[in-house]
Amino acid sequence: MDSVQVDAYLRRLGAGYPEEPTVASLRALHLRHLRSVPFENLSVHLGEEIVLEEQRLWDKVVVGGRGGFCYELNGLFGALLTALGYEVTPLAARVYGDGDRLGIPYDHMALLVRTADGGDWLADVGFGAHSHGPLAFAERGGQVDPGGTFRVVEAGPDAAGARGGPGGPGEAGPAADLDVLRDGKRVYRVEARPRVLDDFVSGAWWHSTSPRSHFLRSPVCSRLTEDGGRITLSGRRLTTTAADGGRQERELDTDADVLAAYRDHFAIHLDDVPSVPSVPPVSRL
Repeated sequence: MDSVQVDAYLRRLGAGYPEEPTVASLRALHLRHLRSVPFENLSVHLGEEIVLEEQRLWDKVVVGGRGGFCYELNGLFGALLTALGYEVTPLAARVYGDGDRLGIPYDHMALLVRTADGGDWLADVGFGAHSHGPLAFAERGGQVDPGGTFRVVEAGPDAAGARGGPGGPGEAGPAADLDVLRDGKRVYRVEARPRVLDDFVSGAWWHSTSPRSHFLRSPVCSRLTEDGGRITLSGRRLTTTAADGGRQERELDTDADVLAAYRDHFAIHLDDVPSVPSVPPVSRL
């Protein structure tokens, strides 16, 4: 990412150029990203190809004014942070679903970010409702955030009885996988092993095509609001959640109303309402 692209990306976030790659600057960029760039799966429902290449992601998010899901948002945010002088390592994660079952390998992408003033931080601008700021990666106690109280803890064995994995950045020995918890509930399990953006192509393809993928059920577009709440358009349902947890929901009656909601709340200009594909039933065999 060159200096022209960095400047354009920062303008997209409404952020100035940080003087140094510090924790404070990381927190500010993280929060601005959540407010400015929506988490959305519209490409899945618009027939658009999802390509995990930095230039294509920059064209979509910065030039096109769009959002994306985890691989796109964290992939591009990681490139920005690297250009700003941060040391960034993509990490693979598996999201906990119903019954605390873990999702597929490369189910999710998060970022391990090392700052100039010390410490490693788990940054994630591609999960939807989550922490508003990065989490201290080595801290095992509760971390209070406007999005809830989070903990990063060593994970137990998975369904196959396996625990841990290869060493993380700068570590020679094995390192356990880590569970990220929000208000006591497990959110996802992150591996300490470094990854690259290309590693997540299979996960992006699965989430875009599999009948088991929740992204195929409905178009979703969501972002953090300036007051710490959240606004979400799921299909035709517009939900506004206040910082104190209060919710207002309404169904949008017409296509014009849906297109106006994308434009007014997310600055996304579409010609047509994203369609919901016909998803074949999931085989139990």
